[in-house]
Amino acid sequence: MDFPYIHGRRAIDDASGLIDDFGAEAVLVAATRARDSRNAGNLWAFCHWRQIERVIAALDCGEPLGRVH
Repeated sequence: MDFPYIHGRRAIDDASGLIDDFGAEAVLVAATRARDSRNAGNLWAFCHWRQIERVIAALDCGEPLGRVH
């Protein structure tokens, strides 16, 4: 898995908050929020929650991401 682009501190805070609140279900919660945002026509929120979904998956990956020196 490639390391996802993180656009700012809010992305990390939101991912961390979902992990704290929902544990292993956090990625599903982010996916649900993304789907609901898309269905509501909110493109910005859809993109944000899709990114959070990818950040959570990357944090849960269990293997090094990006370059290993």
